[in-house]
Amino acid sequence: MKDYDAACAVWTAAGREIVPLAELTYRPSLVLVADDGDSLAGVVMGTFDGRRGMILRLAVHPARRRQGIARGLVGELETRFRAIGCPRVNLLVMPDNDAGLRFWQELGYLPAPDVLCTKPLSPSQ
Repeated sequence: MKDYDAACAVWTAAGREIVPLAELTYRPSLVLVADDGDSLAGVVMGTFDGRRGMILRLAVHPARRRQGIARGLVGELETRFRAIGCPRVNLLVMPDNDAGLRFWQELGYLPAPDVLCTKPLSPSQ
């Protein structure tokens, strides 16, 4: 990803974890950036497992929020999901992120009663 350093700067400014470059190479067509010509304003990362799409990370630089950048990125990502035959998109919102939940609901994403289970794996197991 040629804009990796700029994407890292957006994630940092937005208070998000930096995604390792290796994770962005699986489906590069589902990693989108919003570039205003001078700097990177936003980035979204999606993936598709052949059955479901997943939006893994959406960040907009705090100085560029409320300008439609996130909506534009998500809209383009949804277009790309449709183009590869993706029937459904899932995402996770942190429970304390009320603004994020409102944003996603405004775009038609509805909370699901699923229970998230996770297990970190060390490389040596």
